[in-house]
Order: sequence, then C-alpha cells, then structure tokens
Amino acid sequence: MGWWWQLLLGLWAVPPTWAGPELLNICMNAKPHKPEPSPEDKLYEECIPWKHNACCTRTSWEAHLDVALLYNFSLVHCGLLMPGCQKHFLQAICFYECSPNLGPWIQQADGRGQAERILDAPLCQEDCEEWWTDCHTSYTCKSNWLGGWTWSRGKHRCPAGSLCHPFSHYFPTPADLCEKIWGNSFKASPERRNSGRCLQKWFEPGRDNPNVAVAHLFASPGPSWKLSYRLMAFFLSLSLLS
Repeated sequence: MGWWWQLLLGLWAVPPTWAGPELLNICMNAKPHKPEPSPEDKLYEECIPWKHNACCTRTSWEAHLDVALLYNFSLVHCGLLMPGCQKHFLQAICFYECSPNLGPWIQQADGRGQAERILDAPLCQEDCEEWWTDCHTSYTCKSNWLGGWTWSRGKHRCPAGSLCHPFSHYFPTPADLCEKIWGNSFKASPERRNSGRCLQKWFEPGRDNPNVAVAHLFASPGPSWKLSYRLMAFFLSLSLLS
C-alpha cells in the first residue's frame, strides 16, 4: 500500500472534533453581569429559572422595577404596560442578565457603556408570538429601545415628534417585535421550543435549562472531517500524478 493511502486512511479515521468551547457557560462583559456564572439561591421572580447557574446576582429584583435602577430606563414611557406584556419584558431582561448560554451571540458593543452585547440570538417562534400577542395593545413611541431617546433630568423621554401608539403600530408582526425592540439583540427563529435549535427567554423553574443544548449546537462551527475530506482529495490528486 502506497504511503498516500496510509495517510488517507489515517485522516479518515480521525474522529470529528468540535470548536467553540470558549463560547459555552460564560457571562458577557457588561453591566450587571458577573465575571462568570455561579449558583444564586435568592433570585427574584422571573429570574428564578437561572438560580442554579446564573450571570446575574441576587439584585435581580431591580430588573422588576418600572424604572430599572441600573439603566434608569422606564418601561412605562407611554403609560403602564398590560400585565402580560410587562411580564414578557421582565423575562427578557432576566434572560439577558442571567443566562450563561449566550456565548455564541456575544459581540463587541458599540459604546453605551457596555463592552459586549448579544446580536441575533435566535428566540423560539412561540416566544416571539406570545410576546407580540400580549403586548400589541400596550403603548410605546419607538421601535428600537436600545437608543435614540431624549434624556431629561436623568431619565429617558420619547424623542420629539415620536407619538405613543399601540405596539402593533411600531411592530406589525411578532418578528418585528423580537428583532427591533433591542436593536437586533434577538432574531425571530422559525424553530419551535424543544427543537434544540432556538432559545427560550424563560422556562419553568426546576426544569433543566433548554438553552444549554442550543448554545452547544451554535458554538460548534463544524466537524474536523470537513478538513480531512479536503486533505484526502488533495493527496489523492497527488497520488494520481505520481
């Protein structure tokens, strides 16, 4: 057997390996995240699902205020949100602050006092649909809440000329809400919950975190057999020329 065939067989026998472990079980470099995830036994209400492994701290109660102390941002800039709508926002805030499974979507931030942010994290179809359904009669004055506000006396206000309308005016579809509300932090996925291919912004406390497997999937760019296949083709062409 020629040397090249021994090499080809050796390459083919290499088992698949996966990249991206540095993207798993991490916290982003942003307020109010911890340097690394750990258990937190006193998380508050909508943040409780992450108590076994969290990037947030027991101060998660601050996220449940109408005006968040950390961001000085008010959910009630156009009046009170409907209770069901407000609950979705609290879940989304807890998801952002507490989840250690956002590594594959962490990007460098473009200012605003944060070193990192998430971009295009794929939310499950039901998450976007339920969020939109429960919020479409609440009011806001902007489609992108990540910036562009008028600040007065340390608080944000609707920009001049931006009128308060029902959410359905600024977000005609569930995908619009998921993707625009925080500047493409989230992406509306066509995948459904428990598919293993989309993220849930909330899950029942006491159940296994379904987003762990999703992070593993998206942190894995591809198996090494793809490289092995190219090398095999290359050495095969050499053998034909020899």
